[in-house]
Amino acid sequence: MSAAPADVMRRIVRHQLFWPVVALVALLLAAGVRSPGFLDVTVQDGHLFGQIIDIMRASATPLLLALGMALVIATGGIDLSVGAVMAISLAVSLEFLDASTSAEQPGTAVLAVVLGVVVALVLGLFNGFLVSVLGIQPFIATMILMVAGRGIAMLITKGQITTVTSAPFKHIGSGFFLGLPMPVIVAAVAFVAVVVVVRRTALGMFLESIGINREAARLTGVQSRNVTWLAYAIAGLLAGVAGIVYGAPTMAADANNIGLMKEMDAIMCVVLGGTSLAGGRFYLGGTVVGALILTTIERVVIIFHIPSQITPLFKAVVIIAVCIAQSPVLLEKLNLARLRRASERRAQAPKEVTA
Repeated sequence: MSAAPADVMRRIVRHQLFWPVVALVALLLAAGVRSPGFLDVTVQDGHLFGQIIDIMRASATPLLLALGMALVIATGGIDLSVGAVMAISLAVSLEFLDASTSAEQPGTAVLAVVLGVVVALVLGLFNGFLVSVLGIQPFIATMILMVAGRGIAMLITKGQITTVTSAPFKHIGSGFFLGLPMPVIVAAVAFVAVVVVVRRTALGMFLESIGINREAARLTGVQSRNVTWLAYAIAGLLAGVAGIVYGAPTMAADANNIGLMKEMDAIMCVVLGGTSLAGGRFYLGGTVVGALILTTIERVVIIFHIPSQITPLFKAVVIIAVCIAQSPVLLEKLNLARLRRASERRAQAPKEVTA
């Protein structure tokens, strides 16, 4: 009976979410000690405000990107174009609003969002076509759009920073719903939708089987090409939504800067969440924690007045520490050390004398 609590604790420590959650809590507590009131949440006019709420709001964009990235990585692929897709999606939406005479109408704003997201979906389908149908390596296939996407966004905006005025569109990025910021609501809805699609159907199992062994999955009847194609399509669609959420507060489309290096943030969120870049099993819950860690790091850097020149170094140190703590090799060595100590204690224990 005495071993049961120890076994439970070992299972908790070995869970893929344990160390990411520990890192997130440690960062939040450190920021709270450094800046009293950091963890406070206030209610004004029925809306929640505070640093924690701001972190949740800022985490929406990397989370949306990372959810799609997790599905792609599960197949053993990668999508380097999500940042460019963000820029294209936002450029399409804002150009449509700029050309419209009824930008203040909710229907027009909804149509603008739909157009931007549909274009992003088409781009995701294009990536999936290159990878699954033509057999181009994912790194190369998505790099094509990563490079060309900026040029496409520049063509759409005519090389200018497109700005519009549309209260309904701005509400997507800066409004509130049920007391929470709209980006948090959008990200939560997207998370639930992805979880339902991949965990309540066979799609998740298909994705993981393809990542583990594509040929074996094909031989067992999995339509590897179609499933992979779908994964890239979902990644493109979510990148389009991320672009809308990211650009809605300012209602400005800067093709040169929107989504720049966001693909790296998405990959880091996925890796921090415990998903292997080699493909196979993926963890959507861990991806959420990874997005929160990444955003919290950026906020902690400001609170601790860390010079901007070494901010990437600080981020890298935290990420490396979490990844090392999750390392299967380290966990195995710790487990072997624990077994060795237990064996030594048993050997040194006095033997019972029997009559």
